[in-house]
Amino acid sequence: MAAQLFERLKADNAAAWSAYTEHDFVSGLQAGTLPKAAFQYYLKQDYLFLIQFARAYALAIYKADNLAEMRSALAGVKAILDTEMALHVSYCADWGIEEAVLETLDEAPETIAYTRYVLERGMAGDLLDLMVALAPCAIGYGEIGAALAKSRDTKIEGNPYITWIEMYASDEYQELVADMKTEIDVLATKRLTEARFNDLSKTFATATRLEADFWQMGLNAT
Repeated sequence: MAAQLFERLKADNAAAWSAYTEHDFVSGLQAGTLPKAAFQYYLKQDYLFLIQFARAYALAIYKADNLAEMRSALAGVKAILDTEMALHVSYCADWGIEEAVLETLDEAPETIAYTRYVLERGMAGDLLDLMVALAPCAIGYGEIGAALAKSRDTKIEGNPYITWIEMYASDEYQELVADMKTEIDVLATKRLTEARFNDLSKTFATATRLEADFWQMGLNAT
C-alpha cells in the first residue's frame, strides 16, 4: 500500500500533472522560444520561492518524529540556504538580474499562493502532508528536466534555456529526486492508510495546479 506513493499520487492526478509538466512555459523552454522577459520574471519569483521553501524544510524539522527525519530536513534547509540560493543568484546574474534587484522584489500572488499553501499543509498536518505538498516542485522539476533532455524535439544548439534543462536532468538532481521519492515512501509506511490517501491526493492535486500557475505567471508577465 505504501510503496511508490508518489507514482500513485501522480496517476491519481494525471490531467493536472500533464497540465503542469507539459505547460506552454515548458514547451517554450524545450523549443528555445520562451520570451526572455517571461523567463526573467520566473527567475525573480523563483528566488523568493526558494526562501519560502527553506522555511518549509525548517518546518519539517519540527514535524519530524525522530533524529533521522530531523537530519534529513536539516539537509534540505542547508542545501537551499548554503548552496541553491547562491547558485540561483549566480544564474540570475547570467540573465542580467542583479542580486540587489532580487533583494527588493515583491512576491507575486502566484508565489504567495503556492508557498503558503505548502506551509499551511505542513502546519495543519504531519510530515507526510508537508512532503506531498513539496513533491510536485522538487520531483516535478526532475521529471521535466529528464524528459526534455531525452526528447528529440528539444532544441540544443542555440537554445538559451538548455542550461536550465541540463541542471534538472543532471545526475545530481536526479539523485535528489530518487531520494525524495524514497523518503515519501518511508514516511508512508508509518503514516499512510487507504482512508487517508484521498486527502493526500487532494493536497498533491492542489500543489500541482499551483505549480502550473507559477509557469503561467511567467507567461502573463510578457
